[in-house]
Amino acid sequence: MIRQFIIAGFGGQGILLMGQLIAHAGMVTGRNVSWMPAYGAEMRGGSCNCAVVVSDDPVGSPKVEEADALIAMNRLSMDLFEKNVKPGGMVLYNGSLIDAAPKRADIKAYKIPCNEIANNLGNGRAANMVMLGALIALDPLYPAETLVESLREKLGPSREALIPVNRLALLEGMEAAKALSSGV
Repeated sequence: MIRQFIIAGFGGQGILLMGQLIAHAGMVTGRNVSWMPAYGAEMRGGSCNCAVVVSDDPVGSPKVEEADALIAMNRLSMDLFEKNVKPGGMVLYNGSLIDAAPKRADIKAYKIPCNEIANNLGNGRAANMVMLGALIALDPLYPAETLVESLREKLGPSREALIPVNRLALLEGMEAAKALSSGV
């Protein structure tokens, strides 16, 4: 098994954290992983992306040229990285901020209203966890609780209070993706 992901958006959307959680969950489940971030000089608001590879075999290169999935949290990112999704792959895009579907017909596209779902949960900053939940519903690499435990480790004890809303955001993202994939 090998899965390659590109996660992209702008700084402040939790792009790098999503990638770190996918990679960390891979490590704790005994897989080989790589995580390669790329971002502009801006602290928040600049372009930001990361490539993640999760594999049962050693990872030869952290570079992802043909992703199994692209997570696009803004329109610029979808336009830039859609070409890097392999035929038959998927694009999960933030329908709260992206007003058009991907152009390619040889991929599966899932419009996830991340910001709306996160805002309904009372924490707009959890939009990234909504999207991460959608990803694992469509490509079940790990149980949601594995990602929650990775988040708990990443945030540390001082931010334990953030775990419940982020866990809920993961579960809501899973439900949103399941509804889309079943045609409901």
